Amino acid sequence: MSDFRASLNDKMIGRLALADEGQYVVRDTELKGFFLVIGRRKKTFTVLGEFWEGGKRHAKKVALGTVDELSTRDARIKAKDTLAKIARGEYAAEAAAAAVVKAEAGLAVQKATDVTLRSAWARYKIYLERKDRSAATVAGYGDHVERLLKDWLDVPLMTLGDNPRMVSDRHDQLTKDCGPYAANGCMRTLRAIYNHARRSARELPPDNPTSAVDWNDEKRRDTAMGAFDLPAWVEQAGRLRHAIRREFHLFTLLSGSRPTALRQAEVAHFNFARRVLHIPRPKGGAKRAFDIPLSREMIRCLIRAMRTSRMLHPENAEKWIFAADSAEGHLVEHKEDRARLSKWGNDLRQSYRTLGQAAGLSEVDMHLLMNHRLPGVNAGYITRDKLMSDHLRVAQQKLSQHIVAAGLPPLKVDAKRERVWPRLPSRFIGDDVLDPTPPDPREGVGWSEERRQAAKQRLATAA
Repeated sequence: MSDFRASLNDKMIGRLALADEGQYVVRDTELKGFFLVIGRRKKTFTVLGEFWEGGKRHAKKVALGTVDELSTRDARIKAKDTLAKIARGEYAAEAAAAAVVKAEAGLAVQKATDVTLRSAWARYKIYLERKDRSAATVAGYGDHVERLLKDWLDVPLMTLGDNPRMVSDRHDQLTKDCGPYAANGCMRTLRAIYNHARRSARELPPDNPTSAVDWNDEKRRDTAMGAFDLPAWVEQAGRLRHAIRREFHLFTLLSGSRPTALRQAEVAHFNFARRVLHIPRPKGGAKRAFDIPLSREMIRCLIRAMRTSRMLHPENAEKWIFAADSAEGHLVEHKEDRARLSKWGNDLRQSYRTLGQAAGLSEVDMHLLMNHRLPGVNAGYITRDKLMSDHLRVAQQKLSQHIVAAGLPPLKVDAKRERVWPRLPSRFIGDDVLDPTPPDPREGVGWSEERRQAAKQRLATAA
């Protein structure tokens, strides 16, 4: 949740949800400098005031107490008194004494003028790694700083803080050159780095320079598929000659998981007895690790992927479910030509959520299956693991059956083979009768003539 302004009162504060991660701020519209800091565990009344000393402006932030300790009325009274003390410079002596103590203890106080964007990013990167942020998140921040803001790496943050117009102009230029979403993302990264740097360089201006940015409107991309879109998508996926990628896209649709996490799925993470696939490092890091309950359709998909991986990349297939001929040993790129496959990646995650609603799954079940944080005050009372073996697996099975029924015709001779491959048993991979797009024969995958004739005979008998 982003920061916003409101008239603080007890009733409104009681309705505010705790932060999922980090903190967000609600600034009071009645008293300037008075605001509420909301973290993951508590809500704290706080003030931020300014005073002048030696011809320089200084800022002082003081925590007044939590909402459990103070009513809003008492907090506002205390805030007025504290802001007056800050303005009179009563906190200046405390700041000077603290600096002396640090100097005597041998702790260097970093000068704000010495903090460049390069050094601030280096410190913030260490902070991200300590917080166990995913490698993709760190790489995304690094791309913003080292590519989009490359010419600012040696610019002092003090310069940016004193000249917010520089930041707003760069945002406008990035919007033209890279698009509105990339420009906003870059400025959010700069905002986070500046706020982190100011913790140890208090002489930096208290107002973040990104406050001058006129943010671009962002809308969630409406790229989900409905049930009526599935037949065409299944047929498109069935024409892909890369069998491992074909199974990867199907499993993404059936699980609703983020592609980045699925690409790194290991054979050891697949527990056939418990019918789960463990995701050890999803978005949010290891602390958000979870198990995906598997339907019968999902298990069949994983087994086909592992069998094909053993055929094409036997060494890498010992570890990875979706093996590939890459330095990492697994798929590293899941993008497809839109002309060949219209939906992939997060399109399929959105489709999973949309189809789940159509299949009648509850909002709570969808949050749990997609590893989202549960909203509301009762979220902490739900233990996900206790629902895994029965309730969530039943819900997953229901959704998988809904997807398969919408996308596939009955298994019969005259049905398009591109539409029946999700029902294909793994032992038929490479069959030129049943497998719609056998792997490239140059890869050494295929059936003997005897097995082909036997499959044809089975189809003729079934007809």
